[in-house]
Amino acid sequence: MIGGADVFLDTNILLYAATARLDSPGKWEIAYGLLTTPFGTSGQVLGEFYANAVRKGSKPLDDFEARRWVELLSQKPFVPVDANLVRKAIELKTRYQISYWDAAIVAAAEKLGAGTLYSEDLNHGQIYGAVKVINPFLQS
Repeated sequence: MIGGADVFLDTNILLYAATARLDSPGKWEIAYGLLTTPFGTSGQVLGEFYANAVRKGSKPLDDFEARRWVELLSQKPFVPVDANLVRKAIELKTRYQISYWDAAIVAAAEKLGAGTLYSEDLNHGQIYGAVKVINPFLQS
């Protein structure tokens, strides 16, 4: 499902919201709070989320819980990975000299119409086309 969302949440934000309550309570609180914003995500993010949620952290999610999170997250505005998204990601990768995977996240955020991408993987404050990256874990 594609629909508008003000923000796009990267995989790491969702992982902190789902799994970091005990390991990183400060990051968990911030990430969990972002779930109340009108956010969207993508097929890439959901796949990365599932793959990491069941194997990372001191207490990974069990398969049932990880699937439940994916089901809930997929109800939000959602960008599927298609040929156009891949081409746009390649263009952004070349233009900004970032990894393909990061570029695919930016491309999905742009396609969703999200002006803000919450992530700790890209440069805080950097603007990539129409998308500004914010690392919500940095002290202001």
